[in-house]
Amino acid sequence: MDDVKPVRPGWYNAFRPWTLHGAVVPVAIGGMAAYHDGSFCWWIFLMVLLCGCLLQSAANLLNTYGDFVKGTDTVENETRSPELVTGAIKPRSVFLAGMACLAVTALCGAVFVWYVGWGIILFGVAGIAGAGLYTVGVSYKYHGLGQIGVFALMGVLMPLGTYYVMTGGLSWEVFLISLPNAFLITAVLSGNETRDYHEDHKSGVRTLSSHFSYEGSMRVYLAQNVIAYPVLAVLLILGTVPWTASLALVALVDLRTVVRNSRLAPTNEGNSRLLVPLCFRHNWHFGVLLVAGCLIGYYAMAPAI
Repeated sequence: MDDVKPVRPGWYNAFRPWTLHGAVVPVAIGGMAAYHDGSFCWWIFLMVLLCGCLLQSAANLLNTYGDFVKGTDTVENETRSPELVTGAIKPRSVFLAGMACLAVTALCGAVFVWYVGWGIILFGVAGIAGAGLYTVGVSYKYHGLGQIGVFALMGVLMPLGTYYVMTGGLSWEVFLISLPNAFLITAVLSGNETRDYHEDHKSGVRTLSSHFSYEGSMRVYLAQNVIAYPVLAVLLILGTVPWTASLALVALVDLRTVVRNSRLAPTNEGNSRLLVPLCFRHNWHFGVLLVAGCLIGYYAMAPAI
């Protein structure tokens, strides 16, 4: 993969469906744990998965809208999100689409309240606020809180919320299992902020990465990609996950590609643009392999352990 393909401005790019791993993997982690604990309902799980994807889509749409109205996205850097700066879509349409995703999520929340009780509202409010206020309203992205928000909301609270919907309770085990993937999801945003580092400085955007030098931002990006593996190793040693969860170590192949690309990114625009998609792939492969490895250990290998 030498470069990323140029995007066509339109609704497909505005929704960014290739980012949905950010919702699918955390929901799968929570669902896997609930299934192992004997509390699982397929149609509720699919509704939670739908809500996760809607929240991710809302965040994508409202981020495009927020960056445009604040002047962060311009004609000069239209490769970021060309939909609004090129006039392909009207800003109000993007805003309403994002709000519609949040509204459907809220309606699904009423079903979850009926199914498991009022406690789920806390997770729902956190998810909707996190997706809706990233660059709109309080715009916590512009206060350097984007990566912290992604780690907490998508990396940790989404698996815990999924588990809560299915079981009506919380689990330290789910929290711990969510941590490796939480770092990798955050690494995606770190790559985004590092890719846009110089443009953000010109626009006055104060992301977390902008508080470091470019080199420091790159080190944070790499650390978040790497740390998932020692965290997984600790979980394996402690027996928090079955030994078959080591299947996720196959994603070290992706990590190698991420590291190699990062060395070229500072001086090569094509490699800089790859900081994010390579992280997408790394996160997706690691997350799927982690869930698959746990399920294999819990069930397929159960007679042998």
